[in-house]
Amino acid sequence: MQKKWWMESVGYQIYPKSFYDHNDDGIGDLKGIIAKLDYLNDLGVNLLWICPFYDSPMDDNGYDVRNYFDVSEAFGTMEDVHELIKEAHQRNIKIVLDYVLNHTSDEHPWFIESRKNKDNPYRDYYIWHDGKIVDGQKVEPTNWGSFFGGSAWAYDETSDAYYMKIFSPKMPDLNWKNQAVQEAMIKVAKTWLDWGVDGFRIDAVSHLDRAPFEDAIAKPGEKYPLDWYKFSNLPKVHDYLKTLNKEVFSVYDCVAIGEVGGSASIEAGLTYSAFDSQELSMVFNFDHNWCNNLDQVISAKKLKTHVKDLKNVFNGWQQAFATKGWLPLNWLNHDQPRLMSQYGDYKYPLASGKMLATALHFMRGTPFIYQGEEIGMTNFPFDDVSQFNDVSSIASYRYHLEQEPDDPVKALKKTALRSRDNPRTAMQWSKEAYAGFSAVKPIPLVNPNYKKINVENQLKDQNSLFHHYQKLIQLRRFSQYHDIITWGTFEMLDTSDELYVYLRRYDDDTLLVVNSFSRKKQTFNLAGFDVLDVIISNQKTYEIKQKTLHLKPYESIVFKVKENL
Repeated sequence: MQKKWWMESVGYQIYPKSFYDHNDDGIGDLKGIIAKLDYLNDLGVNLLWICPFYDSPMDDNGYDVRNYFDVSEAFGTMEDVHELIKEAHQRNIKIVLDYVLNHTSDEHPWFIESRKNKDNPYRDYYIWHDGKIVDGQKVEPTNWGSFFGGSAWAYDETSDAYYMKIFSPKMPDLNWKNQAVQEAMIKVAKTWLDWGVDGFRIDAVSHLDRAPFEDAIAKPGEKYPLDWYKFSNLPKVHDYLKTLNKEVFSVYDCVAIGEVGGSASIEAGLTYSAFDSQELSMVFNFDHNWCNNLDQVISAKKLKTHVKDLKNVFNGWQQAFATKGWLPLNWLNHDQPRLMSQYGDYKYPLASGKMLATALHFMRGTPFIYQGEEIGMTNFPFDDVSQFNDVSSIASYRYHLEQEPDDPVKALKKTALRSRDNPRTAMQWSKEAYAGFSAVKPIPLVNPNYKKINVENQLKDQNSLFHHYQKLIQLRRFSQYHDIITWGTFEMLDTSDELYVYLRRYDDDTLLVVNSFSRKKQTFNLAGFDVLDVIISNQKTYEIKQKTLHLKPYESIVFKVKENL
């Protein structure tokens, strides 16, 4: 295995719109990120994944790119970008940007040209189809559904044809079969790398190919079935990525992290990012994001983590990649509910928050923290549909309302639990007005619990969640345990369903990582181990009686041990 810089990194994801407003216009900006680099450096992270700040109409918060080589006015200027890269590098912090390959904005010059007429040179940059005639009426070419609801096709009056858009109608899909598209996107990547960025998180990377245009199987009454296999993880995607690797990724000392979503199998993940794949450095998957009863409840207090499923997901990916590849480790990103609302316990916020952090950060891979995770930010308490900004959340609300039109409150609550607006609330810096995010009323939502949960409070409290994350990062990056945490093998131990316990081994050293996901007291048999030291714990004391570890609710502890074989 060739050791790379990104394997020894700890990442932090920034959603610029809601991170910090430097110029007091109500929206986060690039200068706001620059202003908080010392905070991030103190936390200990050395890699920043920054979500899109490209010029964009913001239909989907910047993932609808209008110009890959310019900055949205709301976020700043290209001078700010260059300053951010310079200031981060002076602190030995790498910068990773979103690389949006699947689509552009419908306001991108390519698409504006593409829709002018069918003979335009840019027509083939996108996926166009004349549609089909049913009962004398022109309809979509297929019945495929979109991730954001409705059809995966949009009708364009200008050229009397349909274009594919598996997300929003304002996000037309690029046609990667066109060599000119591949060359144009290679130019995008090379330009940003030449400007000094250190790699990319590649958005929707699994969607670059399309199945033959044949209808998906629909359930009774279903007009537009969402069949991921019509445009996810298809064979040609790997040809495109091998080209990108050959022309870009392997030429630069950069990291390329793919987003393959929840439909990619572990085998597919290896195809994308095994050491010998010649495609990507690693891939994010979402298999671990929904291991609870979210679909069955409408109250966060009724959520229950399916710990056995969660452990099996983690173990499956860890074992598959043990010698064949490298994994990013993350609890959430800008598309998932807040960690503390999803898997934490509102009765034990500090203990459960620290336990979740330890459980993730001692695994093999590159950890990523999502902004606010390190202080335990929670989901927003939505009480009105007007509070939703995210296009997919609005579509979800409408869907739930269609299912039960007489119960709008239930539709609101179901949407709220998994809304993408949850992780996009303003970062809670202090107990000052607007959470210290801005001096004026922010455009992002501000969670009313900011006076209790904020950076300022946690920096002062040595027992805070922030300081626990800081210590986890210090252990991984700078301590005597760097090698075993970074390069050691992983073995999950068979335990009760409420415990997640695993071993890390490197040379002659062994770490035992014990995590309780329960409000109830638990026990773990230490008969096979001699405890040599405690590396980190979320409790002030621990209890071992007759080789049995007695765990308090959500207790998490890492021992250095000697195995009695």
